Amino acid sequence: MPLPPWFCSRAPVALALAVISLPALHAHAAPAPTPQTVLLWPNGAPGALGDNESDKPRLSLFPVQGNNTGAAVLVLPGGGYQMLAFDREGTNVAEWFNKLGVSAFVLRYRLGPRYHHPIEIGDASRAMRWVRSHAGDYGIDPHRIGVCGFSAGGHLASTLGTRYDSGAPDSPDPIERAASRPDFLILGYPVIDPLGTGSVSTFHALLGDNPDPNLVQQLSTDTQVTAATPPAFLIAASDDPIVSPQNSINFYSALLAHGVSAELHIFRAGGHGFDLAKEDPALSQWTQLLANWLQAEGFLHGK
Repeated sequence: MPLPPWFCSRAPVALALAVISLPALHAHAAPAPTPQTVLLWPNGAPGALGDNESDKPRLSLFPVQGNNTGAAVLVLPGGGYQMLAFDREGTNVAEWFNKLGVSAFVLRYRLGPRYHHPIEIGDASRAMRWVRSHAGDYGIDPHRIGVCGFSAGGHLASTLGTRYDSGAPDSPDPIERAASRPDFLILGYPVIDPLGTGSVSTFHALLGDNPDPNLVQQLSTDTQVTAATPPAFLIAASDDPIVSPQNSINFYSALLAHGVSAELHIFRAGGHGFDLAKEDPALSQWTQLLANWLQAEGFLHGK
């Protein structure tokens, strides 16, 4: 889909932030075994339109083996709410978190145009509740569980960070009793604003034709930030041709305006969808910056 002419009208922004040194996190390791997969709703997901794999949201589990910091992260791959970059922005990212001593859980959420909002945020909320309710099984501190999302997955992560709840204490389902609030946000080149500088096709997949303007406003997640929004780490590239870095700037500015701890890194070059950027010596530093931030925020302390 060609980009609208106004899409790249904003000037790129570059920020330089101090780096706190941590040990290198790129040690070689043996190939990981095939991860266990669990259905979020074993008896069928709410709102399911069929019984195919695409109708069954599920988690791939990457618990830490060995050095466990007690932290965990829910990983939401991108793909414009139409597909999932499951390996590059899911499995690979989860394995990197494992090297950091962080358990990871990669979500296959339901997608448009077959599924529209609120199905996607329902899947993400259920996934966060699942991880939190099973924290004891994996040596996880239930107060150090974050979410990491890329592109459209970054929008879903920021939605989870602004539209969470404390759970239903009287529910017969123990998973539903857990809170859906992430303790921290990691947003990679996220879509934030559906009508300004975001990807039009992404929000068409999420909302369909002629969405309610009030709903569009609610899903512009920079407008939903409050003082209770979790701390956040954001990355983007100035030359991103798909999702303008202005998305990240807007969310970061909203966090600052509400006194929420946040860190933003906009790289000179990287385009869109650079995930771990292993082949780029400059861009790949974002993972070390993230490790520094998690350490500084106290999320990597031992159990």
